[in-house]
Amino acid sequence: MDPLPVYDNHIHMSPHGRNVDALRDYKAAGGTALTLVTLPYPEVHIEDGPDFVRSYEITFDLAHKAREATGMEINVAVGPYPVLLIGLAEAYGLEKAEDIMMEGMEAAGKAVEEGRAVAIGEIGRPHFDCPEDIWDSSNRILKRGMEIAKENDVPVIIHCESGTTETNRSLSDIARSAGLDPGLVVKHSSPPFVADGETYGVMPSMPASKTNIKEALSKGTDRFMLETDYIDDPAKPSAIMSVTTVPNKVKWMLASGTADEETVFRICKDIPDSLYRR
Repeated sequence: MDPLPVYDNHIHMSPHGRNVDALRDYKAAGGTALTLVTLPYPEVHIEDGPDFVRSYEITFDLAHKAREATGMEINVAVGPYPVLLIGLAEAYGLEKAEDIMMEGMEAAGKAVEEGRAVAIGEIGRPHFDCPEDIWDSSNRILKRGMEIAKENDVPVIIHCESGTTETNRSLSDIARSAGLDPGLVVKHSSPPFVADGETYGVMPSMPASKTNIKEALSKGTDRFMLETDYIDDPAKPSAIMSVTTVPNKVKWMLASGTADEETVFRICKDIPDSLYRR
């Protein structure tokens, strides 16, 4: 059998963080591949569409450096972070803010077309209560992202609320309206909603806790991915989870008998390959 795969589906790097050194730690712990997801960087203040291009360039540069330093497979996702809409609306009005976010989405699509990114994300809507007009605008922006993903046959990685399975129903409905297979909708920071009746076709990507893993596997399916949402903030070195969490949890899964190697291959190789090697 091939070497054991260990895949973290949601990692951030920051130019002012540990960046490459953090990914060296991930590899040393057993990590073999990951999804690198862009975030707003303090180095680029988003005020218009072209600012997104500058921000994405930081992500691409970090990915290049990390590949050279570690030799790992690093799949890159770029897109306009959904919560940015609120600040942009306060500064410029909602209509202009939506236009700016749409420009950021189109720039992400261009990066995918050029082969520089293999997914669009994290996109979506605020994960907290917000005014109805912000919600509606967020869903329009999200739908456009899904349309672009459909045009390029790539996944979207979703940042949004997580409380109930109705979130997955909503995401699935928007995807279908955009012509996108809901299986290409990756729900970041998903609860262990992994059964068919809970996902509505959406792909769960769960924080790699023992509780989540046990509950997910108890439902008789291994259709999910694991993630840390490591944010690479020197002031919070283990936030959201430590960068070594997924390798350590994969070791625990095998040592405890929680999962066998076939299950690990499914979660950490087959599913990521099906999404990001399209």
